[in-house]
Amino acid sequence: MIDTHCHLNFKAFDNQVDAVITRAKMAGVDKFIVPGTDIETSKKAVKLAEKQDGIYAAVGIHPHHIYQYQVQSAKCKVQSYNSKLKSDLEEIEKLLNSKKVVAVGEVGIDKFVYQKTKYETYRINPEFVNLQKQLFIAQIKLAIKYKKSLIIHSREAAGETLRIIGDSSILNPLAGHIVFHCCEANEDLLDFALTHQIYIGVDGDVTYSKTKEKFVKKIPLELLVLETDSPFLLPEPLRSERNSLRLRQDFGGQANEPKNVKLIAEKIAEIKNISINQLIEKTTENTECLFSFAV
Repeated sequence: MIDTHCHLNFKAFDNQVDAVITRAKMAGVDKFIVPGTDIETSKKAVKLAEKQDGIYAAVGIHPHHIYQYQVQSAKCKVQSYNSKLKSDLEEIEKLLNSKKVVAVGEVGIDKFVYQKTKYETYRINPEFVNLQKQLFIAQIKLAIKYKKSLIIHSREAAGETLRIIGDSSILNPLAGHIVFHCCEANEDLLDFALTHQIYIGVDGDVTYSKTKEKFVKKIPLELLVLETDSPFLLPEPLRSERNSLRLRQDFGGQANEPKNVKLIAEKIAEIKNISINQLIEKTTENTECLFSFAV
């Protein structure tokens, strides 16, 4: 199995990556794609990938992090803001030269209001969304220039996302190499994916969300890839066990990790009424096509 989206570059896995990978391999997961969300985590993803076989990196700036540029544009001259954005994009571009980098991501548009965020004063407003669009387009151009796949993060922004990627100048060069990461149960996204052969990443929420379960049932097996989004979206039954520990006030924290992709695969196989082996075989094949690497 392959976990196509796991943040082994996040602090939750500091000094634990080797143990996490060992547990994953024991569960049958032997390939991992680690996406960046900013300059620091992108560099860390590349470092992990270049250090270990079976790990691949994606690099990019997550749309939520556009706030740092928005703040700078308010405090400084526009020229300074543009200079900072240009400098960071140049850093991302340098990382794309690594042979272990298979994608630009995760990048996109995000209009969700986060309650837990280091940007305590951020707001979803037209300026915030417009800056996200600019950054998204700039990073799409890098994916095309360097012939990398594209990992799209779209949250409560299906309309904006599809208007950007619907252009033939984007769809044609990236044909067969785009994935909607942790795809929302959105019919417009699904219709677009079906029309343009865009892959859909399915995560642990399929094990506890009836809405997501119904959505996944509609996705052709040919477009499915597996991902955990570790350390987030802990699947069942681990999610309920964690919540039970919280109620007893002896919860020490339990992060999702790549080994749990097996639980996701089992749930999808159940939904699709196929064998787990068939599901694993097809999603592995899909991943090979999506990211253009031999497994």
